[in-house]
Amino acid sequence: MTANDALAAAAPAAPFGGLPVPATAQSQEPRDRDASDFVEAALAVAPGDPVPPSGPLPGTAGFAVVLAPFAELAGRRLLAGLDTGVGRSAELDRLVREFTADTAAVLGNLAARALVLELQVTRVEGRLVGATPQARFRDFVANTGTRAGLVRLFTGYPLLAQLVGRGCVNAVAATAELLNRYADDRAEMVARLLAGRDPGPLVAVDRTAGDTHRRGRRVAVLRFADGSRVVHKPRSLAADRHFGELVDWCSARTGTALRTPALLTRPNHGWSELIEARPCASRAELDQFYLRQGVLLALAHVLDLTDLHHENLIACADQPVLVDVETLFHPPLPEEPAADDPAGRALDASVQRIGLLPQLVLGDEDALDLSGLGGGADRRSPVETACWEAAGTDAMRLVRRPGAVRASANRPRLADGAQAEPAAHTEALVAGFHAGYRTLLTHRRELAGLLRRFADDEVRVVTRATQVYATVLAEATHPDVLREPADREELLRLLGTDAVDDRGWPGLLDHEVAELWDGDVPVFTARPGRTDLWSGTGTRIPGALDRPGLERVTARLAAMDEAELAVQERIIRTALACRTAAPVHPRAVPAPRSAGTGARAAGPAEAPAPTRLLAAAQEVGDALVRQAHRSRDRANWLGAELLGERYRRLAPCGADLGHGYPGVALFLAHLAALTGADRYAGTARAALRPLPRLLDRLAALPDADLGVVGSGGFTGLGGILYALTRVSAVLDDAGLRALVEPVAELTVRAAGAERPAGVLDGTAGGL
Repeated sequence: MTANDALAAAAPAAPFGGLPVPATAQSQEPRDRDASDFVEAALAVAPGDPVPPSGPLPGTAGFAVVLAPFAELAGRRLLAGLDTGVGRSAELDRLVREFTADTAAVLGNLAARALVLELQVTRVEGRLVGATPQARFRDFVANTGTRAGLVRLFTGYPLLAQLVGRGCVNAVAATAELLNRYADDRAEMVARLLAGRDPGPLVAVDRTAGDTHRRGRRVAVLRFADGSRVVHKPRSLAADRHFGELVDWCSARTGTALRTPALLTRPNHGWSELIEARPCASRAELDQFYLRQGVLLALAHVLDLTDLHHENLIACADQPVLVDVETLFHPPLPEEPAADDPAGRALDASVQRIGLLPQLVLGDEDALDLSGLGGGADRRSPVETACWEAAGTDAMRLVRRPGAVRASANRPRLADGAQAEPAAHTEALVAGFHAGYRTLLTHRRELAGLLRRFADDEVRVVTRATQVYATVLAEATHPDVLREPADREELLRLLGTDAVDDRGWPGLLDHEVAELWDGDVPVFTARPGRTDLWSGTGTRIPGALDRPGLERVTARLAAMDEAELAVQERIIRTALACRTAAPVHPRAVPAPRSAGTGARAAGPAEAPAPTRLLAAAQEVGDALVRQAHRSRDRANWLGAELLGERYRRLAPCGADLGHGYPGVALFLAHLAALTGADRYAGTARAALRPLPRLLDRLAALPDADLGVVGSGGFTGLGGILYALTRVSAVLDDAGLRALVEPVAELTVRAAGAERPAGVLDGTAGGL
């Protein structure tokens, strides 16, 4: 193995799928004296001689051993930073041991890529001792964990030393803050959240459930000697409390008896009841669960509550309990310049944005629904993640495989463990949404007054998907960017480039990068009564929002009506229908054959009268005209977009003939010719309005890319050509007729560069 092979073992792919890490950057190294002091203190107490590790070393456990001196010092610093009252109601020795082990595991993951590179270099140079791959790995761990080995490691990767030191300092401060708050709040916590029953001493703190924000702070679950648990959240829970009051208000008017977690709020943190998942006692309770879910969906829709994925909801018997509502009054994402599709805008403003309705994540072979209605048992992710192969041996290397998604507790189940399928309870969900929406509509004046209590509450604004930040943080431990601050800074700033699909929020990149340097997932908050944002470091960003969230929600409340209710119910039904992987077009069942002759049995075949057929077509046409989402000069529809051959998703109609707006326009144009109704002709023209700009963009593509679009009759340019030819003739529209020749030229170019030859997506369809 060469040195280059060793580097490849530590990092199988450059950050963001092949983009090089820039060699220079303009930023300066962040200063962190506390972190440097911590590193020096830990190195001073590191062992001078190798200490062979004992026991199995799965995953990155061996690297946790290497960095044990840092974790052990962090444990001692934690104990020294606790108020005297903590020890009166907590098993401190046990808590500190747990904290030390957790910190060592975190540090091992942080340093893993650099350590694997050093492992491979040491192996190539023949400096490992041992008869087996496992023995040679243990030799590496023992030698690297000495004072000299750690100095050598940090000399080669000075930024790793900084990250390890800062991680320890932040973990100590955040955990000491948590435990000191526990001591201060214990009496009231027991009274409010544990029914006044003494749970015994605190025996465990689980800080592994959530992301770190604000210098190492994260949600934690505290467990007591009797098994009772409560949740600590290191943020204000004022918005959660006010949401609970609104849920109670809504329950009283809908008769649904909705449940929210009990809370103990403090100015900068709070405590929450831990909601346990429990099965439903009967199938009737399953319907009751989804009825209540529908009411909550209506309330979330009005309050601009988003991010209700499978981890933020617990199915407690027939009660869907929202356990995280920090994204109330959430602003819409800034629109892209080309975001002029009225159906797309309607979808972005619909119940779909909340995250509760099914939304598939599609991979090469499978799909996953992580929505509030989705989730379920342990399953494989369709998205590849980095993982370690041959861990605990001197052949350890990083590979990419489909990850695992842990079981979630958001879907109701019966006592036998059978989980409910949300699509089977569509009617209950829609009925609950209808009841909730009508209640809010009827009492909107009273509700508008209640909303004012949220004006100064802290709410979160999700400016970028958490997974994007997690990917950046993981790639920022690549050995190539642990030597020079400029290199790591440049990698973090890839967030502001096309290397990342998620475009984020304008003007926030500097704040994001600052928090990523701390090892945190960046977090931004707002106040519903203002247009400012605040970063996770507490920096105020004036006027970052174009409109206060409270003003926007009040306007949404005022605009509620029966027509919007019908639109949202239709979206709910379509989204649920898209959850199943059933074939879109089932195979036709052949007609039975005659027992005597074997011929097809003749049935009554009487053609409907033309007037009946036309009347049925007009019913369809009127529904299309009525359901079209419109802008000043354009119309489009929401439909079930086919993904591959098995899955569908709710999306605006695209530009293909088979599933898109050209096919709808073709139908409406012919209906206009048969009836003389202007409403059909006008809607057909409005549907085709985006084609000139689309064709200009396609014309600028190289032939190879145009071949990906294809000339197919139903999914490619051949279908667009057919629709334009027919519609322009039927409507006698010169503007549409002028587009026919440019589309024909594009179709010929696509046919020359494509591979498929079929009718749907290939050359036969183009012909």
